[in-house]
Formats: sequence, structure tokens, C-alpha cells
Amino acid sequence: MLTKRIIPCLDVKDGRVVKGTHFIELRDAGDPVELAEYYDKEGADELVFLDITASIEKRKTIVELVMKTASRVFIPFTVGGGIGSVEEIREILRYGADKVSINTQAVMNPSLIEESAEIFGSQCIVVAIDAKRDPSIDGWRVYINGGTTPTELEAVSWAKEVERLGAGEILLTSIDTDGTQEGYDIELTRAVVEAVNIPVIASGGAGSLEHIRDVLKDGKASAALIASLLHYKKYTIREIKEYLKKEGIPIRL
Repeated sequence: MLTKRIIPCLDVKDGRVVKGTHFIELRDAGDPVELAEYYDKEGADELVFLDITASIEKRKTIVELVMKTASRVFIPFTVGGGIGSVEEIREILRYGADKVSINTQAVMNPSLIEESAEIFGSQCIVVAIDAKRDPSIDGWRVYINGGTTPTELEAVSWAKEVERLGAGEILLTSIDTDGTQEGYDIELTRAVVEAVNIPVIASGGAGSLEHIRDVLKDGKASAALIASLLHYKKYTIREIKEYLKKEGIPIRL
């Protein structure tokens, strides 16, 4: 059985890590490179950096961040936010990131998934899906632009399509549960996991050890993305992993 991964998420705005609730009400959580180095030493399996401003003027900040992080951490890390072309993907990978995450531009230009997967390999291409439950489409509606703009896409159907186009992994965030610390959206996670054959990282809502266990076990996620729980020192990665091990979940200590 494949081991499950614990992945700290660092949402970056103006060069600082921030955390909010439902994608708003942002609070400062520290220096991204220092946190990355700390989580690496703590035993994180991977890291994810998301430039949540996703604006072109922040590109230089992200490139500098990638370079500094690559020189100080030894685990795989993914960078996302405002990446919209093969050239930008090449730049981020060249400066040391192991994977890139695309979201808005994947929706606006799906051929970007296919083209980048062909050039760099599917293992480098993560498609982020931000989804919110919507009874009018009998599922979860996909949002773009940092969770602010609804699209016509349904999350499970879109997940199948990004797999077909060549994505190697899906980073699935529930807008409904993001930052609430009340638990992941298990139903959404399981629906997407069961619809695709590529790894799904669950994001949004971790508030307890039980929440992480449940999304890996009941939600069937390959990995749990965690932010507030770690940034504000409620638990360490070691504590999380030791708990999961006791619960019978395959994990790398």
C-alpha cells in the first residue's frame, strides 16, 4: 500500500505566509523560506507554495522564493499561483521547484495542461481545483481567481478531464471548509478520488488529528494539505504522523 503524505501549505502574499477562512480574512503566519526549512526538518513529505495574489508583478517574488527554498530544503515542493504559460512553468522548474500547480489558466486554457505535461512530464504538473458545493448542478462548482469567480464546470467532471489531459496530480480544495478547522469535505474528496486514477491531495479544513485521519481513510486522499494547524503550532508533523501510524494509516515517519 502506498504511504500517505503530509504536506504543509504556504499561502504567500507580498512575500509572507498568510492564512484565512474561506479564502478571506488573511492573517500573517511567518516567513515562507524559514517555515519551509522548519517543515523539512520536521519530517514533511512535500511542500506547497501558493502565490494567492496570482498577479504578474509578484512573479519575481515567487522566483526568488523558489531559489531560496531550493537551496535550503531537500523534499519535493510545488509552486502555484498566476502561472499561465509553458515559459513560466519552465522558469519555476529551472529555479528549483519539483512541480507546478496551475488552476485559473488550466480552466481558461486547458491545452496548457496537455502541452506542459508533454514537455515536462505529467509528474511535474499539478492541477489545483477550488470547489464549492452547488445544489443547482448537483455537485461542486469549480471556482477560479483565488476562489472568487464561479465557472460552469463541475468539480468531479473537471477532475476527470484534467487527468485525461495529462495532469499527474490534483490539489483539491473545498472552499466551504477552507480555514474553518472543522474538517475536510470528505464527500467531495472521495467523489474526486473515486473518479480518477491519479493522486488527489485534499485541502481545506484540517482542525484535528481525526480530521486528517478521516480524509486519508474515508476520503481516500493520497495526501493531506495542512496550513493553520501547523503554522500556529497546534500540532507538529511528528505528532500528526505518529497518530496516523497508530490509526493504521501507512505513513513515512
